[in-house]
Amino acid sequence: QVQLVESGGGLVQPGGSLRLSCAASGIIVSFNVMDWYRQVPGKKREAVATITSGGRTDYADSVKGRFTISRDNAKNTVYLQMDSLKPEDTAVYYCGARTSVSLYWGQGTQVTVSS
Repeated sequence: QVQLVESGGGLVQPGGSLRLSCAASGIIVSFNVMDWYRQVPGKKREAVATITSGGRTDYADSVKGRFTISRDNAKNTVYLQMDSLKPEDTAVYYCGARTSVSLYWGQGTQVTVSS
């Protein structure tokens, strides 16, 4: 049974930082493509960052230079370091795993950027 559990969301002021975590069980994160997505009510889910099994990373243009995706193989956890946060980064952030069998999602964590 695959489980992805996100944590680390919260309320932060513009210009601040947060680090999201995605703890995985049932899969090995370093063997799969792992993604961070975000969604605002009424809008389509947006891909934010990706890390492949080979460690290659990719980012949406809107977050390049501000967000960093990484993983800790020993903890089987993927992270999203978010710096220089803007109000438009406010969303529910989801961790996703693309395995050879299926696509899995976590339950999401709310990030609110507001003064």
